[in-house]
Amino acid sequence: MASQCYLDVLISPLLLLTLVFISSGPELSEAARVFTIINNCKETVWPGVTPGDNFNGGGFVLKPKQSMVFTAPVGWSGRIWGRTGCNFDNNGVGPCQTGDCGNTLKCSGSGKTPASLAEFTLASLDFYDVSLVDGFNLPITVTPINGKGNCSVAGCDGDLRSTCPAELSVRAKGKTVGCRSACDVFNTDEYCCRGVYGNAAVCQPTYYSKKFKEACPKAYSYAYDDPSSIFTCSGTDYVVAFCSNRLVNIQILQFSALLFLLIMSRAWLMPYGIGYKNFRTRLRAF
Repeated sequence: MASQCYLDVLISPLLLLTLVFISSGPELSEAARVFTIINNCKETVWPGVTPGDNFNGGGFVLKPKQSMVFTAPVGWSGRIWGRTGCNFDNNGVGPCQTGDCGNTLKCSGSGKTPASLAEFTLASLDFYDVSLVDGFNLPITVTPINGKGNCSVAGCDGDLRSTCPAELSVRAKGKTVGCRSACDVFNTDEYCCRGVYGNAAVCQPTYYSKKFKEACPKAYSYAYDDPSSIFTCSGTDYVVAFCSNRLVNIQILQFSALLFLLIMSRAWLMPYGIGYKNFRTRLRAF
């Protein structure tokens, strides 16, 4: 079922052209970063972005299988998250079950916890991560494209809503819609990494942070989870995807380029040394 959802996203012509351009076009290392934001969930997601001037004013809607493309300048530092269960009127006013940023479609401030966050600082060397320090409401991955350096995929392999401990669970209409952090629920120094626990040597993983780490092995599960959670990449663009497995996300991008080539004529393929028969064989491998 999940793979079908990924395929439906892929066949969007705009997304195909965007991904192929990103993977083969000129580098934007000092000018701008291209952000492709994809909803692979079965539910509608309302992404929030702060600062949001370059992202439709900070908020927009993505129905299942939809995507949108934005650019952000070098120097932008901000966060992207998904909101769920929103009910906006024609003026963009209304509440969300999770990630709410003040009853408005276009966010000017951070989302209400719990919310899974993708965080970025764009410079000559970008820093990026996925953070669950403020809790979890949606699986989210960040995939760098065409960059140089470490450039690892950050984020989630699983959906913590299905395994969230009852004491952290946020429920609506009989189902778990979010998972709060232990710091948010219990507000102790140990869980919040403050006071005598305010350094990496003393603040260690807890039962709850380990639960978060299982679902999102390449995400911050608590404040000092740096070694496996923060990444760098130079001159890269990004795909931010909701409800995507990290490994599948890479395969999606590779498959996108192959699928785009299939649309081209055999005469176009031959100068690049890709025989049509060999191309079909490679395509079937996916």
